[in-house]
Amino acid sequence: MNIIQQLEAEQAAKIAGRRQIPDFAPGDTVVVSVRVTEGERSRVQNYEGVVIARSGAGLNESFTVRKISYGEGVERVFPVYSPLVEGVKVVRHGKVRRAKLYYLRGRTGKAARIAEKKRVVASAATSEADMPGAKTVETASET
Repeated sequence: MNIIQQLEAEQAAKIAGRRQIPDFAPGDTVVVSVRVTEGERSRVQNYEGVVIARSGAGLNESFTVRKISYGEGVERVFPVYSPLVEGVKVVRHGKVRRAKLYYLRGRTGKAARIAEKKRVVASAATSEADMPGAKTVETASET
């Protein structure tokens, strides 16, 4: 490992220690918390949209998020290891077969939808496997 890669790894570890970045891929809907400075004040602003691309590696890695704001498509590129990115939260995982979703730029409305990836929940799968055919009934207690 050369000196530059070693410095990049140290910086990435330092930034990742302050906040946790979840695994996300193109097609996922994410909420990116961005620190915005207006004059002397700074605040955290959430930017929610679909990840249409990830590019780069190491400290130079970035991802592009696209959202529709007042009927107009807005894209923003965020560096993964930027100190201005407070955090990333995955809202839903999309089922796509491409690494770059630039074709979404030409689509609007229902044509721009992305199907949600079906995920198996381990606890629900094991409880059904233990008792096949059994129905669970939940009762709501009124207080």
